[in-house]
Amino acid sequence: MKRVALTGGIATGKSHVRADFERLGVPTIDADRLARDAVAEGSPGLKAVINRFGRGVLDDTGALDRRKLGSIVFQDPVARRDLEDIIHPAVRSAIDGWFESISDSAPVAIADIPLLFETGRQGEFDVVIVTACDPLTQIKRVMARDDVSEAEARARVAAQLPIEEKVRRADHVINTDGSFEETNRQVRSVYEVLVGG
Repeated sequence: MKRVALTGGIATGKSHVRADFERLGVPTIDADRLARDAVAEGSPGLKAVINRFGRGVLDDTGALDRRKLGSIVFQDPVARRDLEDIIHPAVRSAIDGWFESISDSAPVAIADIPLLFETGRQGEFDVVIVTACDPLTQIKRVMARDDVSEAEARARVAAQLPIEEKVRRADHVINTDGSFEETNRQVRSVYEVLVGG
C-alpha cells in the first residue's frame, strides 16, 4: 500500500481534494479533524491548552473557542509552537494507527496533513501531493471561510511554509485556482498514476 500525504497551504482546497479522492474509493484521514478531537471537551489535550493559555480560550459552554485561540497563536510564534507541542503528538499517533489498520488490499491511502513539511514528516510517506492556488486567492478564501480581516488572513498564511516551497517539494501538485471540475480532473489524473504505478 502506498502511504500518501496530502498537504498544501491553508485554504488551498485540501478538503475538497481529499473528498474527491474518497469518492474514487481511496481511504483518507483528516489531520484537522484529529486535531479537533485532541482538544475536545474533557480531553487531556484541552486540559493542557487551558494550563498553557488560560480559561479565556474557552467559550461559555467550556469548549475550546478556536477563534479566540487562533487570534493568539497566529500572532505569536512561541504560542503557536506550544499549541503544536500539545496537539501534534496525538495527531501523529492517530494517523500512524490508522495506516496500520488499513487493509493491504487498498493500493493507496491518503492522510491530509496541513503542516506536513512544517513538522518534518514528509519522509514518512511514499508520495506527497500538494494543493496550491494563487496567494491572493488563498487570502480571500481564508477571509471568507474564517470570517477574519485581511491582516488576520495574511498572518495565518504567513504562519505556514510558503506555498511555492511546498509545490517545489511535491511529487504531485493539484492547482485549485480553476473550477471544481478542473480540480477534479487533476485528482483523477493523480489517482490513476497512484493506482497504476
